[in-house]
Amino acid sequence: MLTVIGSINMDLVVTAPEIPKVGETILGRDFNQYPGGKGANQAVAAAQLDMPVCFLGCVGDDSYGSIMISSMSKSGIDVSRIKLVKDCSTGIAVISVNDKGQNNIVVVGGANSFVDEKYIEDNIEAISKSEVVLCQMEIPIPTVEYAFLKAKELGKTTVLNPAPAAAISDRLIGLTDILVPNEHELQRLTGVTTDSTEGISEAAEIMLDKGVKILIVTLGKRGCAVFTREESKWYPAYEVKAVDTTAAGDSFIGGFLWSYMKDRNLSEAIKAGQMVASMAVQKKGAQSSLPTLKEVIEYSESLKG
Repeated sequence: MLTVIGSINMDLVVTAPEIPKVGETILGRDFNQYPGGKGANQAVAAAQLDMPVCFLGCVGDDSYGSIMISSMSKSGIDVSRIKLVKDCSTGIAVISVNDKGQNNIVVVGGANSFVDEKYIEDNIEAISKSEVVLCQMEIPIPTVEYAFLKAKELGKTTVLNPAPAAAISDRLIGLTDILVPNEHELQRLTGVTTDSTEGISEAAEIMLDKGVKILIVTLGKRGCAVFTREESKWYPAYEVKAVDTTAAGDSFIGGFLWSYMKDRNLSEAIKAGQMVASMAVQKKGAQSSLPTLKEVIEYSESLKG
């Protein structure tokens, strides 16, 4: 089983020809509400591929909270441990998407800030029953560190998506088995400029020296790079026309873990993550863009000709 500890947000998405600059007002075209949050997105991405997923997180006592729980449950996620926080709003993300499928995002955490150490301790059974524990950075960082400490004590594999980018302790890095940043997040973590293959490789060495066993750097339309103590390898991306890249990284992680947890074949898991991500960016929204196992199988067959 995969336990995801993370954020639950409602995504408020505006589409416009371009993303406005500071102080600029432009006319948009559409407004939609989509279930989101990096934690919830990654959980849904995995669950829709028929993986057993348990979610640990919090929602507020508002309409968004009930919508989010219902949406996640329909994807097959065990939502029984999600906590309802009284007199608090569910997290929201305000997202602008331009004609090229690019986006910028402002997140207001709301109930996500109540995912604390006591909550982890109250739900330690979920971690004990899991093979892998996955976290992101839209919940308090001390909670992530505490959850990973408990997970490692129980012999579990830990996976961290350090997004949104923030400085984290060497202790948390050392508790992380698989680290999945994009190049900007990797630069924030290491202080090394990552706009070149040499820079990414240098930053990767720093992360491996701090205890990370597998580093996967996602590079958008340029694919991804994978580093271990034994090897480094660069994987090109699928060539598709992106409509909305909002959940690209989240879908990659869901697809990667779906494959990786079956047989620990790293190369095949990377390819699976890229396939799922390439499907997600061709649709609008976050969770609404995530493919089912049936769709992934059909897409895979179509690529074989």
